[in-house]
Amino acid sequence: MTNDLTPKTPHASRVTLSQLMHPEHANLIGNVHGGWIMKLVDEAGALACMRHAQKKVVTVAIDSMTFRQPIRIGDLIVLNAEVTYTGKTSMEAEVQVVAENPVTGVQTHTNTAYLVYVALDDEGRPTHVPALVVETEEEKARMVQAQRRQAYRISQK
Repeated sequence: MTNDLTPKTPHASRVTLSQLMHPEHANLIGNVHGGWIMKLVDEAGALACMRHAQKKVVTVAIDSMTFRQPIRIGDLIVLNAEVTYTGKTSMEAEVQVVAENPVTGVQTHTNTAYLVYVALDDEGRPTHVPALVVETEEEKARMVQAQRRQAYRISQK
């Protein structure tokens, strides 16, 4: 497999996952387990980074995740993920989580998470990833924020 390091835009990595929440996803008060949401967030972030790097990835870090609104049984959970930062072998993905009532169409933003992944070669070793090319002012601002988060993560080691 060749290692194509052609720079890519955040949009090229964008992934949307949607899943209807069933009783087996809920806790005793009828809200979806936070751990279930975290699992879906990790999957969405990983898929965005795999799409960007065209390599397998492993999760390295998950920044704090605050659940601002509950997700309930019967809600459609929609996760939008895309790459916001790339290093040499690592990538940050931003994952936006929305709960949607599929009958009324009312959407509620429940949380945003930032996760870091490392791309792996066929032998399971870290491998280089394509650079991230930002085109819009919003993308530029998000990348600057992501660079600050990454610098903070590194300073905490």
